[in-house]
Amino acid sequence: MKDSSSEKVIDDIDKAILRELQADCSISNVELARRVSLSPPAVHARIKRLDELGYFRGYVALLDREKVGFDMLCLVNVSLQLDDPEHVNSFRDVVSQLPEVLECYFLTGDFDYLLKVVVRSRKDLERFLRDTLTSIPGVERISTSLVLGEVKSTTALPLE
Repeated sequence: MKDSSSEKVIDDIDKAILRELQADCSISNVELARRVSLSPPAVHARIKRLDELGYFRGYVALLDREKVGFDMLCLVNVSLQLDDPEHVNSFRDVVSQLPEVLECYFLTGDFDYLLKVVVRSRKDLERFLRDTLTSIPGVERISTSLVLGEVKSTTALPLE
């Protein structure tokens, strides 16, 4: 039986497979095998192993947010009244259920959380901030920045 720690080590071919799949996960197994110089069954076995080891969080199609009507991308900083653990738990529970919130990060510094939010319009942003975020118990301060343009946006990790 193999040592479980050795199973978690990935080699250069595994990294090449991961790089290719990050760029385009719809690539055929045959094409992927050609690109990494392995047979299709060997590539399939490696992908299955990587999946079992938890290297894949999921398989998704990345949509163009503007084409589906979400013209506004916003970064929202939020400060909470951290002296009450119930406020922290409530905030996390509520935010994790909000469809407008694409990402939420717990931070150090001047603010406690950073939210990446999409809305269709300025009115939707106003409604989201006024009616949704400010109504969460413990929210003390909100600062919103509108994204004017994306310089870089990627989901690919640097597997060099």
